[in-house]
Amino acid sequence: MHAILNFAEYIVQGLLQLILFAVIAYAILSWLVAFNVVNLRNNAVWQISRFLEAVSTPLLRPFRRILPNLGGMDFSPILLFLVIGGVQRFLVPALFGFLHGLLGGDGGVI
Repeated sequence: MHAILNFAEYIVQGLLQLILFAVIAYAILSWLVAFNVVNLRNNAVWQISRFLEAVSTPLLRPFRRILPNLGGMDFSPILLFLVIGGVQRFLVPALFGFLHGLLGGDGGVI
């Protein structure tokens, strides 16, 4: 049972890491579009942009409501990185450590 919990922790950590990569890619793509390096009229770029926006915007929206408008500078990804980093470093290990403790603290195969 401990192996299943270890695998679940690995999946959760991986998903959080994928979210971070998607937000980074979304920010970089938005800069590239803003500086006319890439064009959204290209179908592939448009589809990638829509996907990254669909993944990132719901996660960034709460931070955008909290932060004041700073004249085009969006610091919400930085706050999201801090929150996800804290979740990865403190909450996920604590949760899975608690679950391992419920199964028996030896970590052996049951």
